[in-house]
Amino acid sequence: MTVQPPVDLDVGDEGPAVADVQQRLERLGFSTGIDPAGSYGHGTSAAIEAFQYRRGLRIDGRCGTQTWSALVEAGRHLGDRFLYRRTPMLRGDDVAELQQRLSALGFDTGRVDGIFGDMTSSALAEFQRNAGLPIDGIAGAATVSQLLRFGTRHDDTELVSSVRDRERLRQAPRTLAGRRIAVGEEGGLDATVASLRRLLINEGAEVTTHHHPDGSVQASEANAGAATVYVGLRLDTGDPRCTTAYYSGYRYASPGGRTLAELIQTAMTSALGLADGGSRGMSLPVLRETRMPAVICEVSPVTVFVEQSSVVARAIVGALSAWVDTTWD
Repeated sequence: MTVQPPVDLDVGDEGPAVADVQQRLERLGFSTGIDPAGSYGHGTSAAIEAFQYRRGLRIDGRCGTQTWSALVEAGRHLGDRFLYRRTPMLRGDDVAELQQRLSALGFDTGRVDGIFGDMTSSALAEFQRNAGLPIDGIAGAATVSQLLRFGTRHDDTELVSSVRDRERLRQAPRTLAGRRIAVGEEGGLDATVASLRRLLINEGAEVTTHHHPDGSVQASEANAGAATVYVGLRLDTGDPRCTTAYYSGYRYASPGGRTLAELIQTAMTSALGLADGGSRGMSLPVLRETRMPAVICEVSPVTVFVEQSSVVARAIVGALSAWVDTTWD
């Protein structure tokens, strides 16, 4: 029986929920050390940190909602359950493997994100049509068996989803004018977002702003607005620095997101004189769930956003201008 843990498990917590987390970690190959079953000690915290790093989550050693969901998803294997389009959408490593295998065969599932959405459903139905199977958009035993017969998944196989991503970027206008740009923040950065919005509108872009602490809510809003790119701003509580993140997961990385993150990272560190914290592929909700290239830019300390919001805005607009003019070969 699955035990639903509290919102946040941390060192010192005890009980069946902790034992469940430990068992899931051990099954995935993350040792909890000498921690007794049901006792959240430093060994369990270290295992959670290793898991969080592997999955592209924020590393804090706690098992909160996102980490718990990722643990559940990581335990799913293709063939364990029927996969199909439903609401809320099915998520898991089994969905990701389905997407990888379909995409490797030339059926476009969109980005490989472990979320069974409309594009995955359409790609699955097209595979069934080509394989002479009943076309129901359900990955049941017969469909999975037929899919596996076409060979094993190869990590070095370029997925059609990546090829299509680059093709869409090549075909997009090489200007900010007319682009639909979503700008988001989790709280406290309204003034900086407003400055960025004004500059982008001056460049002819259509801008929507999103103010919500939940990345999934921001992703849903950006998708509903048919944005072509998302830029998120976030306060970092660490040492003075700038870092950027783009979507990466399941051996897939967003080509547009990665390039934009690198451009913003260069522009921001140069303009603000901050330490370069680098760019990293992550699987945070707003990056994973947006359908367009998405980037999160994190800056510390807060005074940078308060005192230099106009500098931040100009740096990001400059990076976006360079991004839309990129040659995607």
